[in-house]
Amino acid sequence: MLKSKLQEMQKIILDTNVIVSALISSSILTKILYDIVLTEKVNTCLSEEVFEEYAAVLNRDKFSKFSNFKAKAEVVLNRLREIAIFYQSGKKVEILTDTSDNKFLELAAVSAADYLITGNTLDFTMDEFEYTRILTPREYWDNFAPRD
Repeated sequence: MLKSKLQEMQKIILDTNVIVSALISSSILTKILYDIVLTEKVNTCLSEEVFEEYAAVLNRDKFSKFSNFKAKAEVVLNRLREIAIFYQSGKKVEILTDTSDNKFLELAAVSAADYLITGNTLDFTMDEFEYTRILTPREYWDNFAPRD
C-alpha cells in the first residue's frame, strides 16, 4: 500500500528563535519559513504551548522597530494555525537548563517529528531527542530541506 503524501512529508518543529529571525532579516531562515513551512512542503508540528510562546514572543514591543514585523508575524501565526498539525503534550520533559524550552522536546516526543530546527545551540546541546534530530537552520537547509 502506498503512503499518502501527508505520511511521506517530513515532520518538523521550529523553535521560536527561527521564526523571529526569519521575520527580521532575509536569510536561510526566511527560506525555511516561507518557502518550505508556509507552502506546506513539510508537516509543521505544534502544541498549544508552543503556539502560545510563538504568539507571546512575536507580539513583544521590542520587535516593532523592524519594518512590518507585527503584520508579518500576524500572517505567519494565522497561517501556522491553519496548516500545522497540533498535538497534545504527553509526558513532561525536564532536560534543558532553560526549562521553558522543554515544551519543544515534549512536542518532539508526542509528534515523533523528524527534525527540531533551532538556532539555540546553547540550550539544545544534544543531536537528537527520542526520534527527532535537533539541527541548526543551516544543517537542515543544507542536508534535509525538501527541494522542488
